[in-house]
Amino acid sequence: MTHVSIIGRGTMAQVISGLVEKSGSTVEVFGSADSGKPVTGDIVVLAVPYPAVAGVLAQRAAQFDGKVVIDITNPLNFETFAELTVPSDSSATAEIAAALPAARVVKAFNTNFAATLASGTVGGTPTTVLIAGDDADAKAAVGTLVTAAGLRAIDAGALARARELEALGFLQITLAAAEKLPWTGGFAVVS
Repeated sequence: MTHVSIIGRGTMAQVISGLVEKSGSTVEVFGSADSGKPVTGDIVVLAVPYPAVAGVLAQRAAQFDGKVVIDITNPLNFETFAELTVPSDSSATAEIAAALPAARVVKAFNTNFAATLASGTVGGTPTTVLIAGDDADAKAAVGTLVTAAGLRAIDAGALARARELEALGFLQITLAAAEKLPWTGGFAVVS
């Protein structure tokens, strides 16, 4: 059984917490009021808005050493919805990995809306979580957690693929914000 720590208390944190429990693993959820409580999970989920990541890392980076850290963020400009806020040759996940050299950082869940994670389907197709990272064991651990919760997992490749996952997440969010697709829908992977 895996123990998962989730940093954040928003909708995605709640849904991912439910998936962890459904998988048979244990979960602890941290909010901003829990800053003094140590992170004990084997897997840590950064379920905060991208602008909040720097503060989390400044406060807890050493606690992530040796752990699998899942970045679910989409680093978009929430004021304009017009662009990603990281350089075009990088990603939020790459920045997090650089800040946490002793952790095994992966990108996952950023291309899924909370409703599709909770329901397990996107338009009648099973929900698929795309996972990118440079550590095969870390990706496998996340994939096992996802599939044990009843969802599909696909290894999307190296950490460098996080940029494309963030672009896909950005596109999906901007389409939903413009009411061109519902927040209960989204992109599906059909195989």
